Amino acid sequence: MQQRNAKATAAPQSVTTGPLPGSRKVYHQLGDGIAIPFREIAVSDSLMPAVRVYDASGPYTDPEAKIDLEGGLPELRKAWLGTRNLGATPGRAVKPEDNGGAMGDRLVAPCPAERTVRIGKPGSAVTQLEFARAGIITPEMEFIAHRENLGRNERLAEAGERVAEGESFGADIPEHVTPEFVRSEVARGRAIIPANINHPELEPMIIGRNFLVKINANIGNSAVTSSAAEEVEKMVWAIRWGADTVMDLSTGRNIHNIRSWILRNSPVPIGTVPIYQALEKVDGDPTKLDWEVFKDTLIEQAEQGVDYFTIHAGVRLSFVPLTAKRVTGIVSRGGSIMARWCLTHHKESFLYERFGDICDIMRRYDVS
Repeated sequence: MQQRNAKATAAPQSVTTGPLPGSRKVYHQLGDGIAIPFREIAVSDSLMPAVRVYDASGPYTDPEAKIDLEGGLPELRKAWLGTRNLGATPGRAVKPEDNGGAMGDRLVAPCPAERTVRIGKPGSAVTQLEFARAGIITPEMEFIAHRENLGRNERLAEAGERVAEGESFGADIPEHVTPEFVRSEVARGRAIIPANINHPELEPMIIGRNFLVKINANIGNSAVTSSAAEEVEKMVWAIRWGADTVMDLSTGRNIHNIRSWILRNSPVPIGTVPIYQALEKVDGDPTKLDWEVFKDTLIEQAEQGVDYFTIHAGVRLSFVPLTAKRVTGIVSRGGSIMARWCLTHHKESFLYERFGDICDIMRRYDVS
């Protein structure tokens, strides 16, 4: 188990590792040295074969893996990304406000792992969606197809016995998932592959109606408690118990530097709510937010490797009065931030008005 550090600003030194009880990490070898990870569960009846299941825990459950938190996880996608027409950029300089103004002994050191900051070139395919619509099967799609096929025949047989009356809304789950099927579903807009080009440590996965159900877990520091060590440990425990994606909902100081530790050591997609960090940059006052602060935050997080954003662009000025008689008001924190901004300035949400610009920024890094 991880040893807790006395100082909240201490860098992570260790995390929980080792296989889950009754399980072991196994790999299915593909060409080019690519290994698809699975979890093999021993069955108490020795006459029964072991059961293999989908596994998103990364190298943390592999006893042979050498975990180096300062160096980050191996860059699984580095060679794949190297074959694409991507540019390299020095990236934006880290500003004090990125970490909530934390300085001195209050500042968490960033993860020292060095990574190339990639950016899409104009006119070149960058996103998995663009490759899919161009008819190109990427290594990420091949990786995903092999992950999705494990145990599919058995599950389909069981599902057939439980089919209920109702509308399928176009669900068309195949008996065997091919890389071409993955490409086709992404091209049709029925599935997404959250995989920022600046998150090379990522083990590719897919979210869509014709694929396995995926689970998200939320972590995050606050103004009250937590540290880089605790957040990395939370992420590791989340994926040990089956989380397919993790959202960093940090709201306190050191957001940028803590996120660097999470990203460099995460084998699953990491998401954020950018407005949370943008709010910290303006001292927690929603009325001081503007497009430039939000835009800067998007670029900052995209360059770090954040794979997907939650953006409350649907909270518009004309909709805010409709919440007055709701029993629970506005439940969403991000939604309430934007509602406050709209009412104070009596203007349309800059997230709504600039949504096209937001998409352009996200495309350059393949953020979902």
